Amino acid sequence: MLVKLKVHPDSKQNSLVKKADDAYEVWVKAPAERGLANTAALQSLAKALKQNVGRLHIIKGATSPNKIVKVLG
Repeated sequence: MLVKLKVHPDSKQNSLVKKADDAYEVWVKAPAERGLANTAALQSLAKALKQNVGRLHIIKGATSPNKIVKVLG
């Protein structure tokens, strides 16, 4: 399954909003450096999908706010 993810780093609070069945928008407190925002975004998405973080992989957009995440299994 592929999921579209829009990430807003350096936010005041952590939040996740489901936009469609395969699209989410996430706000994270972590800065957009050294992959910190990506890690925080994947953790929020994993919690929403009730998946293990290890089953989520960014396949496109690692350095962009708009990402495509593959959910394994």
